[in-house]
Amino acid sequence: MAQTHHIVVALESFFVPIPPLDLPAPHTYELQEYSRTRPDQVAERIRDADILISTIVPITADVLRPAVSPRLKMVAVVASGTDAVDLDACRARGVVVANTPHCNTVAVAEHTVALYFAARRSVVLSHALVQAGAWPQSGTLQKALNGPDGKPPKTCRDETLGIVGYGAVGKVVESMAKGLGMKVLISGRKGESTAPEGRTPFETLIRESSVVVLCLPRSPGSLDLISDAELGAMKPYAVLVNVSRGLIVDEKALVAALRSGRIAGYATDVYAREPASAENSPLVGPQTEGLNLVTTPHVAWSAESTNEKFHRALKENIAGWLSTGQPKYPVV
Repeated sequence: MAQTHHIVVALESFFVPIPPLDLPAPHTYELQEYSRTRPDQVAERIRDADILISTIVPITADVLRPAVSPRLKMVAVVASGTDAVDLDACRARGVVVANTPHCNTVAVAEHTVALYFAARRSVVLSHALVQAGAWPQSGTLQKALNGPDGKPPKTCRDETLGIVGYGAVGKVVESMAKGLGMKVLISGRKGESTAPEGRTPFETLIRESSVVVLCLPRSPGSLDLISDAELGAMKPYAVLVNVSRGLIVDEKALVAALRSGRIAGYATDVYAREPASAENSPLVGPQTEGLNLVTTPHVAWSAESTNEKFHRALKENIAGWLSTGQPKYPVV
């Protein structure tokens, strides 16, 4: 690589601060850092970039055109998912793409368990009722914890937890769930009547689990994975936890299922549109009042150890690409 001085543009250091990159000699760099970047600002900001660091802002085929980003050679994604980057456009142009996998595995798994308990124990709903003054009015709020079947919540040793998405996060969730005394099922692919050894057919898992955890990547095959049919097949005391990506759950169908008592609760860290608001999400706003719904703002990944691992993987990707032409965690 003849070029030794590189312009590095970081578009979203709000999420994870950019560490010193420690480039191998004789390489040097100039960092242009932005806390947040709107989609309409991307083209202007990456015009001189040799290396682009991003997280969730869309890197589209339009901004990847040589006329818009003529110097661009590498996109370093500080996240596991790369669905915000047009990989086909990068591949066609020869732009290297790297991600930072498994950095947030433990944090996301722990957040998953937290969401499970919050939904199973109706923590958010109970909090809202207490704050609204409902406790002295009724004398007890015990029924707020009951499922649509009218029964009190299950404890861990009576739960069957079904995991859809058996990657790094799914494996840690499995270990944690077993440690809590749960029976664990691992899902096969949707639409297949049989599953490999050690897996349970998707439709069977949906019917038999009292807790369903979604921790799979978003792909064309996983869109609306959970919709009316699946929600209707779940047990009335089932809790659904989503730490995957938006659009995997049909949110309107989900709210309808909660309101009609087809499932007991939903806890999610991800949304079809983000940032979620009353203007763009059925999961936010007055229409959700009284539902056992737990919402967190796509922060399951956040932890001190996550940032440390992101920093290490980002530096290894860029240094590896400069040294050998291959980042440590290549995507394209």
